[in-house]
Amino acid sequence: MIPYGKHTINDEDVNAVVSVLKNEFLTQGNQVPEFEQSLCEYTGANHAIAVNSGTSGLHLSCLAAGVKEGDIVWTSPNSFAASANCALYCGAEVEFIDIDPLTRNICLIQLAQKLDEALRANRLPKAIIAVHFAGSSCDMKAIATITRQYGIVLIEDAAHGFGGKDPQGCPIGEGKHSDFVVLSFHPVKSMTTAEGGAVLTNDKRLADTVRLYASHGITRDTALFPSGEQQNPWFYSQQSLGFNYRLSDLHAALGNSQIRRLDDFIAQRKARAQVYHDALVNLPVVRPVFDNYSAWHLYVIELEMHDRKTVFEVLRSAGIGVNVHYIPIYRHHYYKSRGFAAHNYPNCERYYQNALTLPLFPGLTADMQEKVISTLQEALM
Repeated sequence: MIPYGKHTINDEDVNAVVSVLKNEFLTQGNQVPEFEQSLCEYTGANHAIAVNSGTSGLHLSCLAAGVKEGDIVWTSPNSFAASANCALYCGAEVEFIDIDPLTRNICLIQLAQKLDEALRANRLPKAIIAVHFAGSSCDMKAIATITRQYGIVLIEDAAHGFGGKDPQGCPIGEGKHSDFVVLSFHPVKSMTTAEGGAVLTNDKRLADTVRLYASHGITRDTALFPSGEQQNPWFYSQQSLGFNYRLSDLHAALGNSQIRRLDDFIAQRKARAQVYHDALVNLPVVRPVFDNYSAWHLYVIELEMHDRKTVFEVLRSAGIGVNVHYIPIYRHHYYKSRGFAAHNYPNCERYYQNALTLPLFPGLTADMQEKVISTLQEALM
């Protein structure tokens, strides 16, 4: 089976992890700080906090933003459920902004209209989570311009985007126009730590808050306590109700090795996306906008005249692991039970009915990709 996504591991990665197993602390050692520094150097962000998943990073960002019961958080319905779940973890409500049919990211027109309606109804969101779908960045500069007057916290869900750039050519993760950028290092993403993620921010106060929540809410910072209490060498104190969201040194060692090849991974993804883009030009499909700045996490087509289930099954039967990204969040039974309905998001619904994700990853060989293309062509004849 040719999977839709797959990690790329070499001997350097294996040796990095084995070295930690043999010689270093398995957790709370030097590998995590080194990885965080590498993330800052790569993106230009001032602070990075490595965590055990992108989902944890989204939850921590909401917590550090002060999202709580009674607040509202907006996000895209065209994403994995974690983009919305993180707000619910904090007791907030979630609302969705329909997508732009071309970019498949949050629609700026819909955003402006929804903000105007929310202002009149006194229901402005505490935060907006902008999802960089398939590796193409939302226009965070434009979003910041639209939302700045309302004091809304901006969180970039960049789980798909690490290694790419925004429309202005700045690295995804720099966070010039947002409060937080959340990364994922799941095996199908741009690079991997097996499981893992990170929160990037340029605000030291927010970074300190994220780091505290990620480690049980416990600190050893003696400067925070009255004289005398902190003199014992074993001293530590819980300051808030935190979580165990830390990344281990084993995972960070893999990340430290992988990040050295990130640019090459992205270049390979882009090259394979270009092959698809050229080969499918005359087929009855809608191709994604070819974004030169994208990290190309996914290559998603939309079928124009064929039944998706039939095409999906033909490709799967041929050993090609096509997928669908995503079942819109509002379609999940849990969210239906909260009152969400498909007719409120016509652009996302139209996209979902026809979307099909083709395999795309650095290790996708020319022969594999030719099989995907030729089988798809046959299925559409």
